Formats: sequence, structure tokens, C-alpha cells
Amino acid sequence: MSKKVAIIMGSDSDLPIVKGAITVLKGFGIPIEVHVMSAHRTPAIACEFATKAKENGFGVIIAAAGKAAHLAGVLAAHTTLPVIGIPCKSSNLDGLDALLSTVQMPKGIPVATVAIDGADNAGILAAQILGVFNEETSEKLSKMKTDMVNEVVKKDEKLQTEMWWKI
Repeated sequence: MSKKVAIIMGSDSDLPIVKGAITVLKGFGIPIEVHVMSAHRTPAIACEFATKAKENGFGVIIAAAGKAAHLAGVLAAHTTLPVIGIPCKSSNLDGLDALLSTVQMPKGIPVATVAIDGADNAGILAAQILGVFNEETSEKLSKMKTDMVNEVVKKDEKLQTEMWWKI
């Protein structure tokens, strides 16, 4: 059985953002669990989840949070699993506060951080981590990369046939 990915949201209001990671991981056939846990309102629950995540079959944790965005760091402090932070745009600071809270981790507690609201990339990064140990996932990632190249080449070819700006 392949490892699962945990997607933890600081609030259910983060669900529209994390849907990108859910869709990506489901597309790769990677099992997921999605939960709401808060670094500030349910710290004991979040810490217990992270502490037991490895023994519960998880291989990666994705944590999405806005504002103070301490969730990824709190989870990372309680596990040896890779933790990927998604800073969410949820305040007057357009997510910059969440980005800085997620990326500024002290030595010894790393959190991989994607772009503000970058859930798709969080899902892809989780798949890449698991793909190191799962050939099927690795092959799906390779196909995704090839498909991206082909898509860009087709767009350029179309653009070159419509070179109206050269007239």
C-alpha cells in the first residue's frame, strides 16, 4: 500500500484553496485524508496527529493556513515526515503574513513552502516526494511533465501561425 498524504487546514474556509492539492493527488492515485486542525485553537489535536502520522501510514503532510499561519511549523515540530506549507491569502495583507509565517522556520524544523494559495504545487511536490519510492507515481509525474511540454509547444506553434503582429 502506498503512503497517504494528510492535508490539514487551519480553517474550513481554506477548503477552496486546498481543493487544488486534493485534485492533483487524486489524479496521481495517492490516498489522502483532509482535516481541519488549528495550531492556535486545537494545538493538542494537531500535535497528536503529527506525532502519530508516520505510524498511521502517512508519508507527507500538507498544511494550509492563513494569517499567522503557524500550522505547518507546529506539525513539522512533531514529526519527521516532510511538511509542505501552503500560505493562504486570508487577511488584509494578501497572504504575505502567512507566507512569512510559513517560510521563516528555525533551524531543525524545515517546512517546504509553496506560493501563496499554491495548493496545486503542494500536491505535485507531495507526489514527487512519494514518487522517489513509488515507480508508478514517478511515471505519472514524468507523463505530467511531458504533457506540459507538449502543451506549451502547441501553444507556441499556434501563436506562430497567427503572427498577425508581424504584418
